[in-house]
Amino acid sequence: MSIPQTGGGRVESEADLAAYLEAGCKPKEDWRIGTEHEKFGYCRDTLKPLPYEGERSIRAVLEGLRDRFGWDPVSEGGNIIGLTKDGANVSLEPGGQLELSGAPLETIHQTCDEVNDHLAQVKSVADEIGVGFIGLGAAPIWTHAEMPMMPKGRYRLMKDYMDRVGTMGKTMMFRTCTVQVNLDFGSEPDMVQKLRVAFALQPVATALFANSPFLDGKPNGHKSWRSRVWRDLDADRTGMLPFVFEDGFGFERWVDYALDVPMYFVYRDGTYIDARGQSFRDFLAGKLPALPGETPLISDWADHLTTIFPEARMKKFIEMRGADGGPWRRLCALPALWVGLTYDQTALDAAWDLVKDWDQETREGLRVAASKDGLQAEFGGVKMHDLARDVVAIAEAGLTARARPGAGGMIPDETHFLSALKESVETGIVPADELLAHYNGDWNGDLTRIYASYSY
Repeated sequence: MSIPQTGGGRVESEADLAAYLEAGCKPKEDWRIGTEHEKFGYCRDTLKPLPYEGERSIRAVLEGLRDRFGWDPVSEGGNIIGLTKDGANVSLEPGGQLELSGAPLETIHQTCDEVNDHLAQVKSVADEIGVGFIGLGAAPIWTHAEMPMMPKGRYRLMKDYMDRVGTMGKTMMFRTCTVQVNLDFGSEPDMVQKLRVAFALQPVATALFANSPFLDGKPNGHKSWRSRVWRDLDADRTGMLPFVFEDGFGFERWVDYALDVPMYFVYRDGTYIDARGQSFRDFLAGKLPALPGETPLISDWADHLTTIFPEARMKKFIEMRGADGGPWRRLCALPALWVGLTYDQTALDAAWDLVKDWDQETREGLRVAASKDGLQAEFGGVKMHDLARDVVAIAEAGLTARARPGAGGMIPDETHFLSALKESVETGIVPADELLAHYNGDWNGDLTRIYASYSY
């Protein structure tokens, strides 16, 4: 979850809100890659989730990163709840999932180096205090009652609201993890094409990165339970958003949508003011019950945009949100997939050609099927395995065309970051299939063995 936004003047009209989004347009040479990933922390001896306080705790990990590696602390109510350094930040999900939100970087080589450095730092601190971290899409064993809650005002408001609007909101908050990538656009038409491809192909990312086949200590019947959770969270702020594919879609239409997503809060002077279920349109008119007579700041709009959770999300950049958290090498594969698909125009056009004739039923049907069946999913005559093979090939061509070298020029491009996905396409096996094979085979149904086998 995001750190509170700051800065910006007073919002005068809806046009200001669209201008905020449009300000994200950048020339191609300024396009960057921002990789984010979440992971679960646990005590190695008990295999229980990390509390916030204590010798072995989230606080101890954050303080260790601060003291040993020079991260600057972010505090709320006297508690350290995040870190910042060199354009990146470390933040906490509600149940203590530790998230790296990477700096905007030029190449996947750089963003992967950043991921590697971060995980090495976390492991260095964690090993000394008997803590481990694991990359999965959902907590495999822990019940909701076992999960701690981080001391963030935003999460207290969200937790109480979730039961009013869906059945799985708290499961999402406390027991899921994702990896995502944030990408730039050059113009409104470029944004539209990228966002349409993003929504249509999120099910492919869900299938390739499916890594949450367990919950409450047993198989749950899905390859990506995390994806299943998002379908019963809050219909007002999730989903595949059919209007993105309608004629005339652009920045103003996204604003119109976001204005109708009920608010969670307004952040003022270090405090989250309860605005749950209230209207940003009323806020614009100075009629918000939570702050009578006050109109929003640009930072309020930026905060509000972080409370919208569709499968792809627009802010001043586009977030790709369909993938489960996972093992180390797949954290670099996700940005490789989406950069390859969207940062080369020929590849982007080829990706659009794959999906441009689909209707909303097909897009949603593939989303549902991917969460259950992974690469074996099928809907409306579209076979996920075949689609994924085409998508990965397009991404590889896009990365080849980008020709961004690494390792001082010894590596000619970024295509090797797709290796894990190419293996999945060749074998039909995604991480969830591997986990289930262990569970039904050498683990003999003992899911505690996942920690020793799959921790970072």
